[in-house]
Amino acid sequence: MTNITVVGDAPEIDEIKRVVQLYVDGFQGGIEKLQEAFHKEAWIFALDAEGALATDLISDRFERWANSQRAVKSRFIAITQAGEVASVLLGFDNSENLEDSWVDVIALLKVQGTWRITNKTAAHSTRAAWAKPSA
Repeated sequence: MTNITVVGDAPEIDEIKRVVQLYVDGFQGGIEKLQEAFHKEAWIFALDAEGALATDLISDRFERWANSQRAVKSRFIAITQAGEVASVLLGFDNSENLEDSWVDVIALLKVQGTWRITNKTAAHSTRAAWAKPSA
């Protein structure tokens, strides 16, 4: 997606996007990309299509995600940066089945000069009709 809403100044937008893209790319067998993208204590809160809530340490999902070989692509919707804190609203689109896509709100923190994802809150795209991917 080329039309990204940027709230305020986001002087490190390229690095923030790079880190988030590592997370997306990790689904194609890149556990090391997931490890680079996420803080080791990062959490996930996710509502599936039926509204069931799942919470976990994200690192507990790395192996399953990396082994999924899921064909996904990123769709950056909005980015906000406030100093060493940033948030990204991301369309996490399943290329093989757009009906099984997600909307992520990703929090990042820059610690000792390095951006890391510290939290991912997600909803299945059926729960956020405005953010559904288009074919």
